Amino acid sequence: MLDEGKMFGRGLHFPPKINANGRWAWSAGSDNIRQSIQIILQTEPLERLMLPAFGCGLKQMLFQPNTVETHSLIEELIARALERWERRIRVSSVEVSADPKEPNIAWITLRYKLISNQSPDQIQLRLQLSA
Repeated sequence: MLDEGKMFGRGLHFPPKINANGRWAWSAGSDNIRQSIQIILQTEPLERLMLPAFGCGLKQMLFQPNTVETHSLIEELIARALERWERRIRVSSVEVSADPKEPNIAWITLRYKLISNQSPDQIQLRLQLSA
């Protein structure tokens, strides 16, 4: 049987939680990679004292207009951050589009492959922008 923890890594569950035994919960395998991606995308540069360059910088987009130009900047930020900080994946595509019903919301669809076995996966995120 395949040990996903050895193949893809293992770490504390994100967000942190306590398991049924009263200990910190851990994540392994593709769940650990997905959680790592969320951490990278939610962290701003300079938030981590010992690793000030870590993160993506999506919060700087908060007051930007929900336009194609802004979407391109977001796509570039995400691709660059994941290339640098999550080496267990290869980004296939990052697509950002405006929500048709909420003018200040953009949807991010991130498609990637796990490097170890080429399995495809994707994550969809909601991002608040200016109207």
